[in-house]
Amino acid sequence: MIGFLRGKLAYKAPPLLMLDVNGVGYEVEAPMTTFYNLPAIGTELTLHTHLVVREDAHILFGFSTEADRSMFRTLIKVNGVGPKLALTILSGQSAEEFHRCIHNNDTQALVRLPGVGKKTAERLVIEMRDRLPDLSDSGGSSDSSVASDKAQLVNNPKQEAVSALCSLGYKPLDAGKMVQNISVEGKSCEDIIRLALQGAVR
Repeated sequence: MIGFLRGKLAYKAPPLLMLDVNGVGYEVEAPMTTFYNLPAIGTELTLHTHLVVREDAHILFGFSTEADRSMFRTLIKVNGVGPKLALTILSGQSAEEFHRCIHNNDTQALVRLPGVGKKTAERLVIEMRDRLPDLSDSGGSSDSSVASDKAQLVNNPKQEAVSALCSLGYKPLDAGKMVQNISVEGKSCEDIIRLALQGAVR
């Protein structure tokens, strides 16, 4: 099992990023909560990782905090929740926000996330209430967490945001509507996605 990776950020296009670790490029899928805090391209960072092994692929998932990785590992143990849906849930809510939804039985907030229907939301509340990690002990930020230093993307940030939202499970039409009224001036792709997701879960 690969527990963490430390290297230079070589590429980012949500939900995928590439980490250059001593000349080896590791492709890593990450939730938007990690992308919001990514440093500039070429900057060194550390990601907590989880390796998913399938018959057709080995997929690395990366997280800026141990709390998010712990939540991801707990989510994929729930019946009907795979790695992709777990990544989508963590992109729409922080570990702390999800923790509150579960303990407050707030299924309405959960069904606003793409891919989460009423039955899945109810199953999440029932199955996760007793096995959520203790967030107070999970270590949010640490020396090994990602440094906060957002970089401006040189391409069309709004179009990249739409593409990222589609990768997270939103339909192209819905993704376009989510970002259409967001001003791109001075904003990165990650900023636009954050604002779009905030509007989607209200």
